[in-house]
Amino acid sequence: MLRISEYIRDTLADKPVRKGTGKTILIWNLTNLCNLFCEHCYASATQTRDGDLSNEEALNLIPELKEAGVGFAILSGGEPLTRPGLFEISTALRDAGIVTYLSTNGLLIGEGNVENIREHFDYVGISIDGRPEVHDEFRGKQGAHRQSLRAIRLCLEQGIKVGMRFTLTPQTIESLPYIFELAEKEGIGKIYISHLVYSGRANALSPLETSREREATEMILEKAFHYAEAETPIDIVTGNNEADAVLLLREFGRRFPDRVEALRTRLRAWGGNQAGARMLNINHKGEVRPDPFFQRSIGNVLKVPFTEIWRSDPFLQRLRETPRQLQGACKTCEYIDICNGSSRARSLAVHEDYFHEDPGCYFL
Repeated sequence: MLRISEYIRDTLADKPVRKGTGKTILIWNLTNLCNLFCEHCYASATQTRDGDLSNEEALNLIPELKEAGVGFAILSGGEPLTRPGLFEISTALRDAGIVTYLSTNGLLIGEGNVENIREHFDYVGISIDGRPEVHDEFRGKQGAHRQSLRAIRLCLEQGIKVGMRFTLTPQTIESLPYIFELAEKEGIGKIYISHLVYSGRANALSPLETSREREATEMILEKAFHYAEAETPIDIVTGNNEADAVLLLREFGRRFPDRVEALRTRLRAWGGNQAGARMLNINHKGEVRPDPFFQRSIGNVLKVPFTEIWRSDPFLQRLRETPRQLQGACKTCEYIDICNGSSRARSLAVHEDYFHEDPGCYFL
């Protein structure tokens, strides 16, 4: 994740570069059951529960997560609010010192559980993929936008830190200006914009032309600089295309040439794509992956201790090379120390090789 707003502010304020906590981010898909059928779902979630870890198995895993250095857990699905024992698992994670986030479509947030959500999660991300008609079609349910927006408003009323999640696709890109308008109107303090990764049902979607993806990112950066200059309390974060960091560096250098090297130092410390290094995924069946988009499972926690998988797998060791040793344009790119090659899952989808160039890079 590229915290664009934070990096702009901190660089201009000459704040010290954070060396990092060394903590790993876990995206934990607790169930594959979902109440929607979204076109871009990397998990190919269904409307039936199939093979979820039991509560006991999930709770027994948490001490290993702590031992392995997991510091943040994003609880996802499917739809995590359909998962029995969700709050028990969140409590155990927080008792272990792990910060908990909830990633949800918001349809199941209501008066009956919003206080529980406030008590159990440090942050809630709710998906809004465009204007009402776009969102509803993309997510397969009429009225989904209305219900998701209601959930955001309810969280805001309860003092819960809540943000919007939006995915850039050919179906949603024209709604990008609407997302900013909505955040400004509703007082939503964070917008997370994800680039599309070709995984799960998203394999059936046509990718954005890289020129359009770059134009969209330029708009995102323009908004981030505007918010920083106007001191608008909205943070912009992007994910799943670390080429955004290069574009940020170039635009920052155009605006603030005397501070550009300070930003480059900050971006090097960030390190670009961290799949398999400071990012991992465990799916509902206990399969471990470098991030949720990888087709390759490197082990199952029901068969091998998680700490053993995480510390000794040779595929992970290769992903953890800094910078990664990649082929194609990435091999000689002057920005490899910033983006770290971006998405390996997209590389596999197009080149049938996890260690080729990322076809989603709009500098190719």
